[in-house]
Amino acid sequence: MFDGLKDKLNDFRKDVEETTEKDSDAAADASDATATDAATGTPAADDAADAAATVDATSGPAEESDTDASAADESDPSTFQRAKAFATGRVIIEEEDLEDPLWNLEMALLESDVEMSVAEEILDTVRETMLGETRKQVETTGELVEEALHDALLDVIAVGQFDFEERIAEADKPVTIVFTGVNGVGKTTSIAKLSEWLADRGYSSVLANGDTYRAGANEQIREHADRLDRKLISHEQGGDPAAVIYDGLEYAKANDVDVVLGDTAGRLHTSDDLMSQLEKIDRVVDPDLTLFVDEAVAGQDAVTRAEEFNEAAEIDGTILTKADADSSGGAAISIAYVTGKPILFLGTGQGYDDIERFDPERLVDRLLGADET
Repeated sequence: MFDGLKDKLNDFRKDVEETTEKDSDAAADASDATATDAATGTPAADDAADAAATVDATSGPAEESDTDASAADESDPSTFQRAKAFATGRVIIEEEDLEDPLWNLEMALLESDVEMSVAEEILDTVRETMLGETRKQVETTGELVEEALHDALLDVIAVGQFDFEERIAEADKPVTIVFTGVNGVGKTTSIAKLSEWLADRGYSSVLANGDTYRAGANEQIREHADRLDRKLISHEQGGDPAAVIYDGLEYAKANDVDVVLGDTAGRLHTSDDLMSQLEKIDRVVDPDLTLFVDEAVAGQDAVTRAEEFNEAAEIDGTILTKADADSSGGAAISIAYVTGKPILFLGTGQGYDDIERFDPERLVDRLLGADET
């Protein structure tokens, strides 16, 4: 899952390591030169060597005094500062170390279908976290890069996260959940998967087929309902979707069912008539949660559609299907940040059990290679 993006993030880590190691070697040479000059009694070098060697016992390297600054090689202050840091056991990461690697990272994110504003946010966070950072020579630049990437990715991926199971447990029953999205992305199958996920946690559910436009929609969802032994509420083709889901809610109230799972017609975000139906469902049923469903492999298209659906009938979260087939990870990285609403589930296969709660921390670990499971 997301192997392509994982490789590109690892390339960025290597780029920064290579750049900073070259500059560290240069700093080491400068430090050696300073020490050599100090041994021969060069006054300015004596001052620089003294400054480089002075370390506060409790707080690390002493701050540079005005005298130290005047002793610096003004033709290349960066090298001098690096030499001082190196002499005191530290390495400084500067803008020049990050310029090319950050450019490469930006291109890698965009090529992985990460939305532009999201890519920029990640880059800004990495830059702010690392710029001017010092590390001990016993550490690795790769560790610093990994920490910066971890924080930057988590900031955009974890937007709006909430505990879905806790929300269901604490809500007044029945809980009504409406599913929206375009045709062919696995919306109806995701409803069946979520019904099974809820059953595994002790919650009963009824399916309501609000997809009254598509021929064969009743048969498709009925097949899932029969396999899972769930009650299905449906009307004739061409009926009012809001009325179907409302009937599902009334059935749940009368039969002590915990959750109503309401399907809707797959629609393009540009279809005004169908989008207005979502608004009507929202008014008539007032669902507790509206979930947007799309394919992880759709990348930037999924992000754009999520924005449009959120504007038509505010969504509460997203389910991404086919996550197991997605190497880019662009939708998983971008949707929460762009909509302000979390990804809640990932579809990872064809079986009813192939759905997992979305865990931002685990996804970041996967992307950075910390979780290889």
